[in-house]
Amino acid sequence: MDAIYLTGIRAYGYTGALPEETVLGQWFEANVTLYVDLTLASQSDRLADTHDYRTIITRTQQIIREQKFVLIERLAGAIVIAVLESDQRVQRVTIRLTKLTPPIPDFSGQVAVEISRDRNPAL
Repeated sequence: MDAIYLTGIRAYGYTGALPEETVLGQWFEANVTLYVDLTLASQSDRLADTHDYRTIITRTQQIIREQKFVLIERLAGAIVIAVLESDQRVQRVTIRLTKLTPPIPDFSGQVAVEISRDRNPAL
């Protein structure tokens, strides 16, 4: 399956289990991979024959900014659902969502989750 990679999508949001995360917020970064057949677009050179990824970037930023969840896993799941609903041509989506500055004492790293979902999961 062909893929479109969207990396470095950043937005400031309020998802987290700690009070400071939901009040003060923090930066998130999303890397989204869209699995879609790009055969027609690779031959036609027409935007209508591919997925216009600008909509995914805007929608991802909007979800991070406007929706509050306790778990980063839930935030990533909300983005995955929005991507799959955006275009029937997207057959699979993978998101790696990172908290860039989690407020954890004595921890200077990052926390990330990765979720992949198929449009038509095998039964």
